[in-house]
Formats: sequence, C-alpha cells, structure tokens
Amino acid sequence: MTEQPTGGDLSRLRQLNAVAVMRALRDDKPLTLTELARRTGLSRASTEDVARELIERGWVAEVEPTVGTVGRPARRYRFRADAGRVLGVDIGGHTIRALVTDLDGEVLHTSTVAVTPQLGRPERLTALDRCVISALAGARVTPGQIWSTGVATTGLVDGTGRVMLSDSLAEWTGVDLAEHLRRLVAAPVRVENDGKLAALAEAWRGVARHAKDVVFLLAGVRTGTGLIIDGKLHRGFGNAAGEIGALPAAGWLKAPDHLRAWSGGKDEFEDVFQAARDGDRAAVTAVRRYTRDIAVGVSALVLTLDPELVVIGGGFSRSADVMVQPLRDQLDRWCLRTPEIRISTFGGEGVAYGAVRLALEQVETALYEGTELPSATMAITAGRK
Repeated sequence: MTEQPTGGDLSRLRQLNAVAVMRALRDDKPLTLTELARRTGLSRASTEDVARELIERGWVAEVEPTVGTVGRPARRYRFRADAGRVLGVDIGGHTIRALVTDLDGEVLHTSTVAVTPQLGRPERLTALDRCVISALAGARVTPGQIWSTGVATTGLVDGTGRVMLSDSLAEWTGVDLAEHLRRLVAAPVRVENDGKLAALAEAWRGVARHAKDVVFLLAGVRTGTGLIIDGKLHRGFGNAAGEIGALPAAGWLKAPDHLRAWSGGKDEFEDVFQAARDGDRAAVTAVRRYTRDIAVGVSALVLTLDPELVVIGGGFSRSADVMVQPLRDQLDRWCLRTPEIRISTFGGEGVAYGAVRLALEQVETALYEGTELPSATMAITAGRK
C-alpha cells in the first residue's frame, strides 16, 4: 500500500512548488499562468494556487493589462524586486564604493568616499561606515531593511569574513569585516577578494555571462585576477586561486613602473594610455612593456585553464583598447591556444557590482533552499516609509 503524504510532506511540496514559480519569474519577464505552468511542470490549478499564495506573501504581483487590449487579457505575474534591499561594498585602495539595490540588482543609490592605501585601519573603517550610511540614506533605507551584504576587499579572505593577508592596504591584515559590518546593518555579511567579485560581476551580467571558463584580469595600479570555471567562481581550497601575481617572476608588482617612466614617475596612467592611442612612440612602448609583463601571468593561467575568454577589467579597462592587441600578441607567442579577449562591461565599478551579486546569492540561497519561504509583505511596507 502506497503511503500518503504527511502534513510535513505536503508543506514541503508547497514550498518546492513556490520555489519553482519564484525561479521562473526571477529568470524571465512577466509570465501568464499557462507559461508558468509550462516552465515549472506544475498543473495550471497548482500554479494558480502557488501564485495566489506568493501574492499574499508579497513576493509576486499581478501585472496590469496593457491599455487597449482587445478581449479579456490573460493574467500575468512578475517577481517583486522591491520586496527587499541588498548592499554591495567595494573597499579599494583609493575609493570605497557602496551600492544599495533591489532584489534584481537595480541600483537605488551609490555612494563613494575617497581614501588612500596608506590610511590606517581605524580611519579606513570609519570611512567605510560613512560610505555605507550615506548609501543607505540616499536609498531611503534603514540598516534594518538590508537583507544581505556583500563586501569586496583586496587580499586573501577566509570563510568568516576576516582578511588573512593584505599587502596593499596599511594595517588591513587581520581585520574582521563581516563582524564590523554586522554591527552596522544587522544582516548576513559575506566578504570576498575584489578580483574574484569583479569576475563574478562579468559572469552575472557582463561580457562573460554566456561563457563557462574565464580568466578575469583586474588591471590597475595593482593587478588581480578572478577565475570562472564551469560557470562558477573558483576560490580554491584556501581562497587563493588565481593569485599568480604573488610570484615575483610574473612581474606584476613592477609592471606599472613602465607606465610611470613615461610620466616622470607620476601615476598619470590615463595620460600615457591616451598618448599611446594618439601614436606617441614612447607611450606605445611603455604600454607594450607593461602589457608584456602582465601577459606572463595571464599566459600561465591560460595554459593552466584553457579558458574561453580573457576579460580585462578594473581601472585600466577604460584604456583596454590600447592593451588588447599587445596582450593578444604575447598570448599568441606563449600559449598553445589564444582565447578571445574582451573588455569588461562594468570597468572600475565591476568589483562593487560583484559584491551586490554576492549579496543576492545569499538571498537566493535563503529563498530557494530554506524550509519555509518567508513573507515579504513587511519588507515592502517598510520600504515605502
């Protein structure tokens, strides 16, 4: 005799059905009941029941019919991205940037605070707090309304949100960013390396969104990387995957010196790239020498991973048009197969968008893997105050 589902089994089944509908609406434009049923594999009646429950909980809304539609239009449903807010923070050497977004990653407000690499830990944390508070105020969001926070920082980060090693920011090794920010926003906080999160942003909504294997180059005064393998961010056993710049033979630490030589030791990098674009022979030589040094580490990663794409991002991506060909020339010389080279969609803001994506991943995990889908009604109501 077949066992009948228990109350708990039925509750779990309803949860799974709700998750299926939520996923379908998150991944697509507004859908009719028929389209939802087709995408989820549920019966039309079950789909309608789930949609009704999700509307009551505040997760889904019925879309108003188009004006002028002939006859009775089919009901369409959409995910309510305004149900919650997340925070993405990029703690850089020269700029701290904070983004407040909805659950679709649409930016509601951005705040930036200028800093320097030499700034001490207490001063940098104070600047961080100031930037976050400004972003929340600009988005008209209280700290308690933030559902999740993603944070990007230089250096190696452990699974608890503590910086294990940072040689580019003063007094930064050992700082527990997750604990610090939880005092401010009272929400789950995840912390990750900046190069890795910039790669995540490109895989999410950038030039790498359809690629499975990617080497991302965070090009700037400091050079970093991020690796996408089989469509997922690769961290490695100790969160140090891709940190090939630590190898002195790669030459990444000294690579910007070629650019500084053109400008008399000044960090006027936009000027040297523009001069190279204009055909200045000394500037062209400086850019080629810089790119040659960068290509050593990139080639090692390409030979190891055989990626579909190499993506140039970071602050120098604004000038990547003069870097692509020299980089391709070196990869042609050193690699068995040269992958396609693309310029980042997000540029210097890619790290912050990657932090947003990290925060959204936490929300999605709670929604899709939780034992009970929470109500969004209170969050939506609070967000209107």
